Order: sequence, then C-alpha cells, then structure tokens
Amino acid sequence: MLLPIRRPPAAPSSPAFPPHVSPLGLRRQLHGRAGGEFELRFRQIDRVRLCTVARASPVEVDASPAGFGRRAIVGVVLAMSLSAPAYYRAPPPSSALTEENLIFLEAWRAVDRAYYDKSFNGQSWFRYRERALRDEPMNTREETYTAIKKMLSTLDDPFTRFLEPEKFKSLRSGTQGALTGVGLSIGYPLALNGSPAGLSVMSAAPGGPAEKAGIVSGDVILAIDDRSAQDMDIYDAADRLQGPEGSSINLTIRSGADTRHVVLKRERYTLNPVRSRMCEIPGSEDSSKIGYIKLTTFNQNAAGSVKEAIKKLRDNNVKAFVLDLRNNSGGLFPEGIEIAKIWMDKGVIVYICDSRGVRDIYEADGATTIAASEPLVVLVNKGTASASEILAGALKDNKRAVVYGEPTYGKGKIQSVFALSDGSGLAVTVARYETPAHTDIDKVGVIPDRPLPASFPTDEDGFCSCLKDPASPCNLNAARLFARS
Repeated sequence: MLLPIRRPPAAPSSPAFPPHVSPLGLRRQLHGRAGGEFELRFRQIDRVRLCTVARASPVEVDASPAGFGRRAIVGVVLAMSLSAPAYYRAPPPSSALTEENLIFLEAWRAVDRAYYDKSFNGQSWFRYRERALRDEPMNTREETYTAIKKMLSTLDDPFTRFLEPEKFKSLRSGTQGALTGVGLSIGYPLALNGSPAGLSVMSAAPGGPAEKAGIVSGDVILAIDDRSAQDMDIYDAADRLQGPEGSSINLTIRSGADTRHVVLKRERYTLNPVRSRMCEIPGSEDSSKIGYIKLTTFNQNAAGSVKEAIKKLRDNNVKAFVLDLRNNSGGLFPEGIEIAKIWMDKGVIVYICDSRGVRDIYEADGATTIAASEPLVVLVNKGTASASEILAGALKDNKRAVVYGEPTYGKGKIQSVFALSDGSGLAVTVARYETPAHTDIDKVGVIPDRPLPASFPTDEDGFCSCLKDPASPCNLNAARLFARS
C-alpha cells in the first residue's frame, strides 16, 4: 500500500511538530482525480492509552520526533535522530563525497527519517552509513544501486525496497491508472486436482499484449523469463511483468491441459480498476438483483470508478451488492480510505501506529457515503493485500459487510515512495496499522466470516452462474448470502 511520492529531505532538520503532536494531526491535501484535491482530517489520540505497539529497542536517540511538515501527506512519518557517541567518527565533508556517494546518502537519509522501526532491525543506522561509505564500492551507478539494495536488505523488510528508474517510473504511472507491461492482472491459483502451481491470470487488459497473444482468465503462469513461478511472491511477479516499453518477456503459460511458451513485448496501457455487472437471482425476494463489483487495484481512479459502478447498478434496481477484492494486492492508501467511506457513514476505518506508539484514526463521517444501507458481501482470498485488507477489515469489524473467502495476505504495513535525484526511488515502510477491532493483521490476514466453495469462480459471469444454479458445486444460497448467522 503506497502513499504519495515525495523526495527525501535534503538534511536532518529541527522537529516540525512538538513532542505531543502527531504529524497526522495536520491538514493534508492529496492529488485526486481530474487534477482536483481532497482532504483527510485525522484526530489525535493518546499514544499510550490505545496503541499496542512496543517501543523500539534501546538505542541512543534524541527524544524529539521529527516530521515532514506539509510534505507528510498521509501516514505516520515520525523520525528520531540517533546521537553519535563522542568517539564516533564524523561523516566525511561533502566536498569529499562523490556523486555516487551522494545518491547512496539520499537513500540512507530517506530511510533514516521515515522508517517506522527506529531500531532499524536492531542496528545502528549511522554506523551502517559510515561502514558503507568506507567499504562498499560506489564507482559506478550499478555499484551504487547494489550498495543501496544491500543496505535495505539489513532491515529484513521485503516491502522496503529499491526501485530502478524504469521500475520507479512504472510504479508512478501505475498509481495514476496507466502501466507499462503486458496487461495482466494476476493472483494466486486454487491449484485443484494436483495441477501445477503458479500464478493465476485473473484478467487480461483489452487490447494489451497478453490478450493479443490469446492469454485469458483462468490461465496459469508457470514461469517468467525461465524462472519458475511456483513459489514466486505476487509482488515479485508483478515487478517482473512490468518493465520498459518495447522490452520483451518470456512466459510459460498453462491453458487447460496445454502448456505453451509466449514471448510478449511490453506496451503502455490503461488499467480500469473496476468491472461490474448485475446478477438476477430467481426466487430471491429481498435481493433478486445483486450488483457485483470487482475491484482489481487501488489506483487514483478507484474510488470514482466504484461510485460510478454503484450508480449504474442502482439504475437497474439493484437491491444488494457484492464487492470482490480477491487477488487485489492493494495500491494507494488514500483510495482505500475513500472507498471505505462510500460504504460506511460512521465508524473507525483504521488505526495507524509507528514504533513509538503514535496513533491516528481514520474515520467515516458520512460526507461521501452513497451506499451505507444496502446489504453487502465482500469476497477475499490470500491475494487480497494491503489497502484491500484495510477495506475488508473496516467493513467486517463495523459489521457493514459479511466477508467470504479465506484469510487474506497479511500485509499490515504502509509504505511511502521517495524519489531520488537520478530518477530511481525507494518504497519505505512508514507505519503499521490495526483494524477497527484493534487487530494486527500483519502476517495473519483478515479472517473471513465464512468460507467460499473451493471451485468458486473469480470472474463476474461465473459468479452469477453459481448464484443462479442451485445444483452447482459452487452455489451459494442467495437467500442467505447476506445473513450474518
């Protein structure tokens, strides 16, 4: 889950907030759709009374938190300055630093100021900087990137990662609704009947390279550029599928009983985050017309697209909704909050903590709610992650929806993206969160209210078919679909 992109601070500064004030207590403006802006306001609460996060392990610190001021758009971004002992060697003067050293220091400083764990995985972050500048080769840009990756690996945090210029550019365009890749939405497969595991194709973007090559929903990716996808993480796979426009990628695809090799050329395409349709269920009085909404990602168009889908379905007299978040790996944090507000007119959406115990609350106030009363079901699986889990957890804990499926991915942390001066970037974990019931879902996931049949389809047409056919093995009793007991 990502916060808006910003540049790391040029140098440590004096605290932007007094010790008792959270940086999230300020007014933020987030760039919204069509060039507009929207605001999120947060309520500061007692950091000790409500936060369940332990303090960082002992290190020498300056007790005053430092914030990013108006640049801290969303998320908890408190930082502390480690105090160097008197005998510790000072950094070399700026005149002695090379251009490559300066890029490395940009990355180091972004983590120093923003990373949520101020123990830095039990190490002195300042001492690491000194050792790296002394011992790590940084004569070329490639060596500098290697040094940055090595530095980040010491945090043992897979979500704090370095992004080469092309990947950074692709990530930035992806949050704006456009991607450079092969046009595939992927998720974890069911792996039924002993079939080879891999990554399931959820959909292929119309007119994209994958669709042109005949790849369809239900196909399984067995390998990417000759690397097996059997145990590949969905985030790793997504990074590999994206890349520079015009570059090629080799996929091994299983379609039914057939396996084939496909070479695709990456193109720039637009990703529509929402698909929807109406399902008419015979014999169901209260909800004879169900609106199915598939949300595939949280880009900057997501909240507006969900609203449009709801209004369109209401025009067809839909009386209840199903929100499908399966294999939605997240995206922009603010969009997740805005979509929760569409369905909720009151209640806590999420609690935010950092390692010092600072807490902020995101709440629904009814200002942008358009569907707070209709029955709602949410579908999740282990490919439901990040912003999707915040949304599912909010709707479940507030008893706004009945959640079906399997435990979700369990990504309970929030990242912010920093641009470096050479066009590369960093995704840095800046906070962790809890659901409205104060559940820490990290590495655990959101636990659904009810399971789905093992053969339950992932597309809108299959969903409607399962509801209509009582004899189908994937059938859910439409009359009890929205019941809580």
